[in-house]
Amino acid sequence: MRRAIQLKDIVPAATNTVNTQFILLEKGSIAQDGKEMTCLALVADATASVHFQMWGSECKTFEPGNIIHLADGIFSYHKNNLVLRAGKRGKAEKVGEFTMLFVETPNMSEIRGARDPNNPKKFVQEATVSPHSKIFTPSR
Repeated sequence: MRRAIQLKDIVPAATNTVNTQFILLEKGSIAQDGKEMTCLALVADATASVHFQMWGSECKTFEPGNIIHLADGIFSYHKNNLVLRAGKRGKAEKVGEFTMLFVETPNMSEIRGARDPNNPKKFVQEATVSPHSKIFTPSR
């Protein structure tokens, strides 16, 4: 098992290498994506937040306040949105509830990346679209 990383340190990649833990803050409505049920959520840890794409049974299993451990997840584009997800090789499981420090900014899904000119297999931060989620607006 790989060492867990903080959300602020995740970068877009085409491989399942993200091992992390976060709290589910908000969950969007469940939709059909072809044959599969999907649901977008806002999750966070003590360093950042990110959009988490749930698939199939994950949509009904996880609820706001759940603390989730993601093993071998992937942070990449899905339908032109940068999202964290378990993917086919990863696994998300509930490990607790409610008691976890978190911040809502920066939102890693709102940071745009570009290929690193020194290593085209890596992405580097190019611009921040928004300091917070445009999908899940901050509560007032």
